[in-house]
Amino acid sequence: MVGYAGAQAQSALEAVLAGLGRLERAEHDASGVAVLSDGGLAAAGAAGPLAQLRGVLARRPLPTGGTGVGQLRGKAGTGNGATTCAQPCLDAAGRVAVVHDGFFGNRAELRDALTGRGHLLPSGTEGEVAAHLLAEQFSSCVDLGEALRQVCRSLRGSFALIAVHADEPDTVAGVRRGLPLVAGVGDGESFLASDAVAFGGHAHEVRGLPEDHVVLLRREFDEVRCEVTDAHGSVVQA
Repeated sequence: MVGYAGAQAQSALEAVLAGLGRLERAEHDASGVAVLSDGGLAAAGAAGPLAQLRGVLARRPLPTGGTGVGQLRGKAGTGNGATTCAQPCLDAAGRVAVVHDGFFGNRAELRDALTGRGHLLPSGTEGEVAAHLLAEQFSSCVDLGEALRQVCRSLRGSFALIAVHADEPDTVAGVRRGLPLVAGVGDGESFLASDAVAFGGHAHEVRGLPEDHVVLLRREFDEVRCEVTDAHGSVVQA
């Protein structure tokens, strides 16, 4: 999986696709991306190799934007390999997009709680649970980073997660527990990925992330900041 924030407003989609291409392996049979643009969020997915997703995007282009996320899924991750499971998981309003690796040990409990509060969760995926939780928390938190910290406190298991929200279009947030997630800082761009190979030499600094620390990539004018905060929200690396 890959997250990207670039100072150039049109840079995200191709950067995310390039990163996924460096991560792609034979066992991957689906892929998806989401881009933030013009106050909204647009997503696409395709079963099959990454080339299939590129074909979908050639026929139905996504808007250009400076922030985005993407993921590759294998048979274990997509179940039947359906396109709906390939794209990043969204909340009901289509304002939140989440990509993730790993599992949530309390997924059933969280799903029951969400459906009890009126959420519809049609895909049956763990990422969908995280997207709906994040949408709930965002409505009462100061920013995406704090919302992700609150979600992380409710999750059990081993996972790495990257998220974006259309109401905070210049931010990409990530967190990990038990699985790898690394940040890369380049010139006017920053990355998150499950493996630094995704950066393709575009990052002059690679940062490993402590568990349960939220990392934020923020677009600010002609630069992108990479900020790591601990479980209490205090900045530990900027």
